[in-house]
Amino acid sequence: MNNFLNKLERKFGRYAIPDLIRYVIVLYCAGAVIGMINPRIYYNYLCLDMSAVFRGQIWRLFTFLIEPYGFSSGMGMLLSILFFVIQVQLFFLFGRSLEQAWGTFRFNMYFLSGYLFNIIAALILYISPLHSAIYYSGFQYIYWSMFFAFAALNPDMQFLLYFVIPIKVKWLALLDAAYMLYQVVQSFYYGIIYFRAGQSTGGGAYISMGIAIIVAMANFLIFFFSTRNYRRVSPKDIHRRRSFKKKASAPKAGPRHRCAVCGRTELDDENLDFRFCSKCDGNYEYCSDHLFTHQHVKKFM
Repeated sequence: MNNFLNKLERKFGRYAIPDLIRYVIVLYCAGAVIGMINPRIYYNYLCLDMSAVFRGQIWRLFTFLIEPYGFSSGMGMLLSILFFVIQVQLFFLFGRSLEQAWGTFRFNMYFLSGYLFNIIAALILYISPLHSAIYYSGFQYIYWSMFFAFAALNPDMQFLLYFVIPIKVKWLALLDAAYMLYQVVQSFYYGIIYFRAGQSTGGGAYISMGIAIIVAMANFLIFFFSTRNYRRVSPKDIHRRRSFKKKASAPKAGPRHRCAVCGRTELDDENLDFRFCSKCDGNYEYCSDHLFTHQHVKKFM
């Protein structure tokens, strides 16, 4: 996988979008505005409705990312806004940390693959016996895949649960993973029960839900179970590598001193002393071994 990504980066790396998460947040905030105005705008015209896509509404393959945030009404609105701001901050933290660790191109690939796998998951649900045309997950699994990647790279970072309880991010990720695994196992379990009861339609519907969850998270599974040598790179390491490459590509300076007899330089022996001979015609420099034993150079007119 690493070799494949390296080849892609050499060929397409110049097209990568720096600070991609900034544009993702813009979409997320646009969805929040739509949610405050009228959420039906999203579900009627923008959500990932596969039946509408097959009728020619191709824009839904892109606009489903503008998922409206569920704001509460009344006094709950203040809490909703607070949690929305926190979620935006977490998006920034996850996205920028991943881009810093992997580089711009690989983070772009991670997000793009998550986006494509979610479209495939929506297609699975649509063609399955469940025949669910509207994909309601939106940003959910993309967010989870970014969170799991962040937790894998920074397992010991602490968050304040309910603003009070300090908890390491790896435990939060494990709780989310356990819940997601429970959903998958439950879907397959009920699917098998329905199949054994001879109800293939119900069984296929449940099985397809489990498969869709796995596919939606496939970018995390692929990047972290087939590429195990990803590890966090600190900003200091990034700066050190760039400085090393810059120095390595710079032309090397030659020696400043060279003996006219033996040809040795200060690069051969740092303890050598070099002097010019005042009795030689021209600028002839000699090492300490030949300064007094060399034959003087004279130019005849």
